[in-house]
Amino acid sequence: MARLSREDRQIALGRLQAGQSQSAIARHFHVSQSTISRLWVRFQATGSVADLPRAGRPRATTAAHDRFIRLRHLRNRFLSASSSVQALPGPHRLSDQTVRNRLHEAGLRARRPHRGAVLTRRHRQNRVQWGNQHLRWTVRNHWRHVWFSDESYFLLQRHDGRRRVYRRVNERYAPNCVDEAPVHGGGGVMVWGAINTAGRSTLVHVQGRITAQRYVEEILRPHALPLLADQDAIFQQDNARPHTARLTTQFLTDHHVQVLPWPSMSPDMNPIEHLWDELDRRVRRREEAPANHRDLLQALQEEWDTIPQQDIRHLIQSMPRRCRAVVAAQGSHTPY
Repeated sequence: MARLSREDRQIALGRLQAGQSQSAIARHFHVSQSTISRLWVRFQATGSVADLPRAGRPRATTAAHDRFIRLRHLRNRFLSASSSVQALPGPHRLSDQTVRNRLHEAGLRARRPHRGAVLTRRHRQNRVQWGNQHLRWTVRNHWRHVWFSDESYFLLQRHDGRRRVYRRVNERYAPNCVDEAPVHGGGGVMVWGAINTAGRSTLVHVQGRITAQRYVEEILRPHALPLLADQDAIFQQDNARPHTARLTTQFLTDHHVQVLPWPSMSPDMNPIEHLWDELDRRVRRREEAPANHRDLLQALQEEWDTIPQQDIRHLIQSMPRRCRAVVAAQGSHTPY
């Protein structure tokens, strides 16, 4: 016999209260008269037409099991459900899905982890100290004078497992459904760039291994120094070896370049890192993917020039929030 939906139950109840007979209502909904009768009895007894609670399937875990599963995964967030099944004390016949269900009840779900730099105690202390030193810096008086710089490596073909293909059953190996990739990834290109609230540098192609000598002669002298002509300009760079070499520091000192001290392992403090992500997304969104390194470099340079300056300005305006975030996190990882 067909069951009445919640909406039909409300309609049937309204007709009953209006004085319509149970047999007429049953014929209208194509159910038995006893169904309408039970509906009316249930409403008079409970004041509702919803189904009464059912016993359901017996719970496979005890309260102690639930507590063990929850605490075990809170102490080590990277454990698998199957490992908890094996570690559960006492006789039981639990499945991996049961463990997942208990974790879901505790608000714990398997998600892709954030990838961050390895932070030691010294790194955290330095990050907190740097954040405190720049808490009072404002965009208007300080951050707008800073040129943020960095190098980034872009792959010709990136296969991170997130790409999807729409196919039918049994089309897994169809030629138009296979994501073909070079055995070694196809390589990529490294570029250098710098950004400021008022502009950006040209995107410089860095070929081969970068050394302090090459960093000075191929990047700082021809590209960075013209940007730092203003006496208020501040130059930011991370602590890569070519950046902190004696040759580099001496060159910057000789040319009276004010360098912003930077804590190690702090890419989340540099707004240009978000610009690299945006640049990569813009290249990936192109209808024609770059076929070789020359095409990739050309695409990067074209997209670099078309990024709105307002987007760059918005990233740099987040610096006060980044400083507050790293202090609040006690030097640990931040949402940036």
